[in-house]
Amino acid sequence: VFSLLAENDIWQTVMNAIWKRQPEAVHRLDQVLKKHKSDFISLFRNPPKNVQQHEKIQKASTEGVAIQGQQGTRLLPEQLIREAFILSDLFDIGELAAVELLLAGEHQQPHFPGLTRGLVAVLLYWDGKRCIANSLRTLIQSRQGKTWTLELSQELISMTTRFTDDLMEQGLTQKILTLVSHIDLNNEFDKLQRERGLGSEKHRKEVSDLIKECRQSLAESLFVWTCQSPLSKDDTLLLISYLEKVTVEADGSLDGVNLSLLMALLYCFDVSFLEQGAEDREDLMHRLPLLAERQYIATIHTRLQESQPWKLPGLQATVRLAWALTLRGISQFSDVTALAEFTEADEAMAELAIADYVFLFLTESVVASENFYQEEFYIRKIHNLVTDFLALMPMKVKQLRNRADEDARMIHMSIQMGNDPPISLRRDLEHLMLLIAELYRKDPFNMELAHEYWCPSEPLQTSTIMGSYLGVAHQRPPQRQVVLSKFVRQMGDLLPSTIYIPYLKMLRGLASGPQCAHYCFSLLKVNGSSHAENIQGAGGSPVSWEHFFHSLMLYHEHLRKDLPSADSVQYRHLPLRGITQKEQDGLIAFLQLTTVIVNWSENARLALCEHPQWTPVVVILGLLQCSIPPILKAELLKTLTAFGRSPEIAASLWQSLEYTQILQTVRSPGQRQAIGIEVELNEIESRCEEYPLTRAFCQLISTLVESSFPANLGAGLRPPGFDPYLQFLRDSVFLRFRTRAYRRAAEKWEVAEVVLEVFYKLLRDYEPQLEDFVDQYVELQGEEIIAYKPPGFNLMYHLLNESPMLELCLSLLEEGVKQLDMYAPFPGKKHLEKAVQHCLALLNLTLQKENIFMDLLRESHLSLIVTPLEQLLQGINPRTKKADHVVNIARYLYHGNSNPELAFESAKILCCISDNSNIQIKLVGDFTHDQGISQKLMAGFVECLDNEDAEELINPDEELEPEKKRAQIHHETRIHILNLLITSLECSPPSLALYLLGFELKKPVSTTNLQDPGVLGCPRTCLHAILNILEKGTETRNGPTAVRESPHLAELCYQVIYQLCACSDTSGPTMRYLRTSQDFLFTQLQYLPFSIKEHEISTLNQMSWLMKTAAIEMRVTSLNRQRSHTQRLLHLLLDDMPVKPYLADGEGGMEDESRSVSGFLHFDTASKVRRKLLNILDSIDFSQDIPEPLQLDFFDRAQIEQVIANCEHKNARGQVVCNVKYLHRVLVAEVNALQGMAAIGQRPLLMEEINTILQYVVERNKLLQCLHAKRHALESWRQLVEIILTACPQDLIQAEDRQLIIRDLLQDVHDKVILDDDAAQELMPVVAGAVFTLTAHLSQSVKTEQKQPLALPMAGQSQYVLMLDGSFTSSPGSENISMGFASIGDSSLHIILRKLLDFILKTGGGFQRVRTHLYGSLLYYLQIAQRPDEPDTLEAAKKTMWEHLTAPEDVFSKLQRENMATIESYGAALMEVVCRDACDGHEIGRMLALALLDHIVSVDKQQQWLLYLSNSGYLKVLVDSLADDDRALQSLLTPQPPLLKALYTYESKMAFLTRVAKSQQGALELLRSGVIVQLAQCQVYDMRPEIGHQGMYAMREPPVFIPAPVERYRQILLPALQLCQVILTSSMAQHLQAAGQVLQFLISHSDTIQAILRCQDVSVGSLQELASLTGIISKAALPGVLNEMDMDVNEGTQMELQGHIGRFQRQCLGLLSRFGGSDRLRQFKLQDDNAAGDRVNKRDEIELAMQQICANVMEYCESLMLQSAPSFQHTVCLFTPSLSESTNRDGPRQDTQAPVVPYWHLPGLGIIVYLLKQSTSDFFSYYDSHRQSVNKLQNVEQLPPDEIKELCQSVMPAGVDKISTSQKYLLARRRLVKLINNRAKLLSLCSYIIEICLFILWRHLEHYLLHCTPTDSQDPLLSSRMTFKKGRLQEPRLDFSSGLNRVSQHDIEQLQTEATNSFGESLQKKLLDIEGLYSKVRSRYTFIQALVRRIRGLLRISRT
Repeated sequence: VFSLLAENDIWQTVMNAIWKRQPEAVHRLDQVLKKHKSDFISLFRNPPKNVQQHEKIQKASTEGVAIQGQQGTRLLPEQLIREAFILSDLFDIGELAAVELLLAGEHQQPHFPGLTRGLVAVLLYWDGKRCIANSLRTLIQSRQGKTWTLELSQELISMTTRFTDDLMEQGLTQKILTLVSHIDLNNEFDKLQRERGLGSEKHRKEVSDLIKECRQSLAESLFVWTCQSPLSKDDTLLLISYLEKVTVEADGSLDGVNLSLLMALLYCFDVSFLEQGAEDREDLMHRLPLLAERQYIATIHTRLQESQPWKLPGLQATVRLAWALTLRGISQFSDVTALAEFTEADEAMAELAIADYVFLFLTESVVASENFYQEEFYIRKIHNLVTDFLALMPMKVKQLRNRADEDARMIHMSIQMGNDPPISLRRDLEHLMLLIAELYRKDPFNMELAHEYWCPSEPLQTSTIMGSYLGVAHQRPPQRQVVLSKFVRQMGDLLPSTIYIPYLKMLRGLASGPQCAHYCFSLLKVNGSSHAENIQGAGGSPVSWEHFFHSLMLYHEHLRKDLPSADSVQYRHLPLRGITQKEQDGLIAFLQLTTVIVNWSENARLALCEHPQWTPVVVILGLLQCSIPPILKAELLKTLTAFGRSPEIAASLWQSLEYTQILQTVRSPGQRQAIGIEVELNEIESRCEEYPLTRAFCQLISTLVESSFPANLGAGLRPPGFDPYLQFLRDSVFLRFRTRAYRRAAEKWEVAEVVLEVFYKLLRDYEPQLEDFVDQYVELQGEEIIAYKPPGFNLMYHLLNESPMLELCLSLLEEGVKQLDMYAPFPGKKHLEKAVQHCLALLNLTLQKENIFMDLLRESHLSLIVTPLEQLLQGINPRTKKADHVVNIARYLYHGNSNPELAFESAKILCCISDNSNIQIKLVGDFTHDQGISQKLMAGFVECLDNEDAEELINPDEELEPEKKRAQIHHETRIHILNLLITSLECSPPSLALYLLGFELKKPVSTTNLQDPGVLGCPRTCLHAILNILEKGTETRNGPTAVRESPHLAELCYQVIYQLCACSDTSGPTMRYLRTSQDFLFTQLQYLPFSIKEHEISTLNQMSWLMKTAAIEMRVTSLNRQRSHTQRLLHLLLDDMPVKPYLADGEGGMEDESRSVSGFLHFDTASKVRRKLLNILDSIDFSQDIPEPLQLDFFDRAQIEQVIANCEHKNARGQVVCNVKYLHRVLVAEVNALQGMAAIGQRPLLMEEINTILQYVVERNKLLQCLHAKRHALESWRQLVEIILTACPQDLIQAEDRQLIIRDLLQDVHDKVILDDDAAQELMPVVAGAVFTLTAHLSQSVKTEQKQPLALPMAGQSQYVLMLDGSFTSSPGSENISMGFASIGDSSLHIILRKLLDFILKTGGGFQRVRTHLYGSLLYYLQIAQRPDEPDTLEAAKKTMWEHLTAPEDVFSKLQRENMATIESYGAALMEVVCRDACDGHEIGRMLALALLDHIVSVDKQQQWLLYLSNSGYLKVLVDSLADDDRALQSLLTPQPPLLKALYTYESKMAFLTRVAKSQQGALELLRSGVIVQLAQCQVYDMRPEIGHQGMYAMREPPVFIPAPVERYRQILLPALQLCQVILTSSMAQHLQAAGQVLQFLISHSDTIQAILRCQDVSVGSLQELASLTGIISKAALPGVLNEMDMDVNEGTQMELQGHIGRFQRQCLGLLSRFGGSDRLRQFKLQDDNAAGDRVNKRDEIELAMQQICANVMEYCESLMLQSAPSFQHTVCLFTPSLSESTNRDGPRQDTQAPVVPYWHLPGLGIIVYLLKQSTSDFFSYYDSHRQSVNKLQNVEQLPPDEIKELCQSVMPAGVDKISTSQKYLLARRRLVKLINNRAKLLSLCSYIIEICLFILWRHLEHYLLHCTPTDSQDPLLSSRMTFKKGRLQEPRLDFSSGLNRVSQHDIEQLQTEATNSFGESLQKKLLDIEGLYSKVRSRYTFIQALVRRIRGLLRISRT
């Protein structure tokens, strides 16, 4: 059973091996030929019918039948069985084969929309035959032989030669001839017609083309065989027998098949090749059957001598002539005497041939055949035949000439005597001449064979125009050439009149070609010169220029006299005198000869024009004004057209045309009757229904328009301009061409083509200029008139309106597509296609230029209205009453195979108009409303994309042969369609792209279900075609062929697919389809990276789109939990183990899914491969060659750079490139503007330089595109990496591999930038971004790895202790950590750090944004060495100092130390860069640089950086810049702030300064640089927003990104307060200086400070403000500070300062009553109501803040007491001796009548006692909570789920349920650590408060009970005086004493009893417990104990 696919496969393999020269195909070809040899031997034989098969198939509907290539049996439907039997009868093939054919048809049906499977089967049947025939022909063509060589490998040639020799031995000739005669198109069609085997016109055409191609290929197989090696005797006889019966076509020519077979026979007789090679001649003669086979010559000779005539006597004559010449050729060999009897007979044989009119037959049947000029070797063969006849049989030629002379005499005599000339005359010489004329008239292969007829009489002077054999000028030409040129010259001597015209025609043929034309010109020149050896009188030969132009002049003289006057109009119709028919023919012949010579040779053109006597142009224009027949006028115009090809002649020709008024452009006032060509057209040509003159005139204009275009044509006589010509062409010729009558149907389209060509050229060269839109006035005969606009302007105007011209163009397009849809030849088809092409091109040009045109029109004041063409195309078609213009244009795509140019223009138009989404919506409607048309349009688009012949040519500079040109056009069409899809996908749906790609238009796009073509009736769409393009070649090792062969196309295909995947509507369906039906991404990604150096830009873009698509796919599959898909892609990209080589089926990847990436890591490490992701990175070359700068001699370089910059525009991809065409125009205009002789001389040099500039710009554009592509590829790579790291499930890559992968990626990325010295700077930002992401992930990955060991609680002891100790070695469970820091090891980390720093330094001064990324990366990197948050379990303190000192260094500190060493090794260079960035530049850059400095300073033990900062002045700069920040920050406190940038930079700066202040040295430097003074001067701190009462409830509003003004204010204030606090804490030596400055800060902002101290608001923020503030006040607002301040101020200022301090002190003490007493509970309640949201966190913070405030205030009290009193005796009392806390509470309100100090009341000691009790109880609750949390932390896994959830919620309020359990544990741990640390802080605060309370209580009790004298017993003044140190501080302190000087005896006694009660046993026990639990551990051994003891003692004493 034969298989269809096999035949196609044979043809593909033959093509690949022989035409595409693929080396790997040779082996495949060998296999195929061995396997299918029988198919070639039994050429075209079908498997026979068979009874058993018939029965089997009949039962197939019930029993099923086994189909080859499919498993099992298959049931067939009845219908299919019936069709199979029909097919079986139709083609006489076996039944099973018929079934297979039908099933194949069903499978292929989507490729043939609109056909049933039966019709497709018919196509497939014949296509299979075609493939076999073509394969046979190609195999024979590749043989080694005598005529050509294909330059294939020796192995291949010998293989095909062996194979075809075998076939020949099996009787190939016989088979081919039988098949050719049996297969008859009409019979086949009749059979098909009977069985309804023919479908639409297209199907009929395709079937007939296939059948014709089969016959043609078979015949050509025989022809190429004989070209390479002749046939044997018997085969030659078979061929002769076949040719005997041949007949001609209707038009008298041979058809292609018979022509091939005739040529095959002629090549069999060929002996000419034996003359050339001398060395292997003997060998060749032995191999030639003609000489080697006995009897060959005898047999053939007798056969050809038979008198029996053939069906075509001319054919017989041709064969006989060829045989005669062969015999003559053989007779010239020395050693063929044995054949003498035959060789003598050659003359007789030739005579027989001539008698049968051989030359006439060759002319009319062979050369006129349409296939003749398509094959170079046909032309060569006939050329050899003719030249052999002329060279080898000179006597025969002479005989012919003598006969012709005789005949001429006889005719002459009979004319003289008035008789009719005799009928029997033979015209053999004429026929020979006409044959030569026809043979050389066309030269499609540019062989210039006619060259052999020209032998230069004298050596040529110029070396350029050499003869073909004149390598050296004086070499003798070969004998043959001498003979032929003698023939040409002698035939022209004494020419009889009968042969005059044939001789001229022969010359015309021989003059075709640049060199031949030159020789012919010389011949005619020489003939005319009187000294030539002519006997024809002084006038010279009649075949000469002299004679010809002389005659023309005489005619002109003669006819001009007869010119009618304007009145006698009727004269025109009288019979013409002067020129007889015969003369007219002679003139036309000579004019045509002139036209050919002038066309080909520019020298001849100029020489003739400038000849003073001949003046051809003048004479011709003169004749054109005379009355001569239109046909002669047309020839004259054609000659003028040829002259007009030279710009020099064209310019004057325009003026002459205008002057002679050939087309009347000026009407004189008295003239009644129009003259000129318009009249000829309307009156003469229309009447004759033939239009040669009009066509010739259009051609003339077309040529002239191209050569030179006069702006002021006709100036002086009329408004200057081209308009009258355009008007005539448009209104008289174009608009009326359809309504005229035509005798020759084709002429209609010829007229249309030639006039449209003029329009096309005019519009093509038109560039809208500003001056076109202003009316230009000219002076004409004294009046001002408006000049005509340029023709391009008029055409644009007509095409942008509903003008008759546009309507006709559109209607032409409609008619064209209708005609093409007929698929039948009709007269003028070629011309119609050309006309349609010009129409489409006009629309295209209009679309390209309309934007500029309309913009200029808008700016001008012209009152013209135009409509964009795309809207006009939406108009209603008057014939169909539908808006179908665009549909008609799109229908040309359906003819993309037969008319590629039309499809190309059509695609271009569609691409242009698809930009607008409104138009898209309309188009979708128009395209889809008719089902049939919709199907056709879709098929058209798909067919163009599917086109097999398309080929992308990389440098299309050189002239292409037609094949290549077509291939390029097909390719461009595909590009336009893809661009249409890309622009269309960007529009909102419904769009054309969605329709073309097969998405739903009626329902939502996302509901589409994409299918393979044919499934569920789904048609083949553009998506299938695109996938098909990308799929080709994926089954081989080299990957997708499109990537190599058509890179640009592949790039757009990938882009379309990416766009489909990226757009939310189309993404779902597309990705599902690609994943399930195609396995697209996996197959494509296997072949990355594509690296093809010559298409670097395209390949980079292809990879970009592919990687972006892959990133989307991985993200989507991860989200949808399609783990296997994600994992498969991850393996592909990340594995560093060799995977199996590519899997052809794409399925093999599934079985090894189970292994994880790391399964690989422990194999044989020797065979590691590079990860694909890294390979892709390698393929992006970071270095970039920059074109050499311009070296200019004439132009100014700076100006040229400026011009280039002006010509830049954004291209479709958004890259800025220079418009080369526009630049060229500008430069050429500049050169043209130069005046003077010098400029003209320099012109060639200037043009050369322009070329250099353009070359440079092209290079530059390429550079920009290349950088853009690299950046794009790098971005996509980065995107892919980021997706892999962030979006893919973490557990698909184990932690350890993850780090290795990140490490590899990081190192490679860095190396690309650092090692490459000329790495392109444009790529740095992307690389830096990638580095940032990678480092962040590395840091995260290492940190998670650190947390892992914690999760294994060890038996009996807490793992945490180990963590904190850093003594990892002691615990058995944690050896794994001791090895190194992360699993990738410290050394890798150091390498990464070094590379980061190198990169930072490489960026130098610029690229701050790049460095921003790098700083971010560095911060992430440095974070790795930071200790994770550790719970403060209060255990560590148990160790002794010694243990702390001798503990081994833990990994964190080690890494940190090493990092620091590395950073320091970079020295000042790095410091300089970072510091500079921290001080100025982009905000984010500054913030990150500051953060980096912050980090480095914190770990820099040597304080190198700090030194550098202060020594180089950067610290001072930073401090000084606070003044600028102040201004920026003030604007932030408005309710609607501008950007918050300023706030963020300020925060970073303050954070950094705070970090600096934490070291003693740093604090000192900051004080030196005056930071606090700077803060004191900032005004922003005074702008505190007022908080209304609702401020407390404002917290309930949902949180927003931009915080409220109050919050913003706190963000500004708190850093300043913290900075002050840190400076106060760390400045030991300069403590007082620092405190003084801080005090100044407080005083300068005292209003704000007091407002805060007074503030009643209880929110986290305000409490934190208070906490910080009290912290500062407690250290700064002290009496000692004032003394230290160097005060040279007067008393007043001093009073003021002391007043401030006093006020601060009072307010601070006042805070105690708020936060120390029972009020505190009330505050909490308030808070609880408010913050329902994240109450837990807020609650913790508030508690902490309150305790902090209390601690600060207590510390302040303590300081005040200690500082103000020198000794115990002189205590400053801050509290009244009242313990009743409650009364004191309301004190101020009851005692308002108190005379002394009404505004303030001292708090009583009760508060202190209360605070003491409160703190004690707090302490225990905190302690318990702390212990519980520590326990929970150790057993997180055992906690109940609810509790875990609750813990998580406080960290992450929303979405807890969505995260995995392990993550929940992580969050719970984080929360617990936070809680533990919070409690630990609270505990330390509580114990601190307790200690201070006890101390203050003790001092006060001691004072009151021991030293105080009650008021009753002593002069009050004295006591107060005693209390204080004498000196400055007396006055302000009165208020203290005044509160106390009312202490009476009663008060003291009361104090004693109350104190005894309050300070009872239980309290004391608690206090001692606290000391045992906490304080002892914290090393302040027995402080509480001592105080408790003393207080107890005091109370006892006083009781006694």
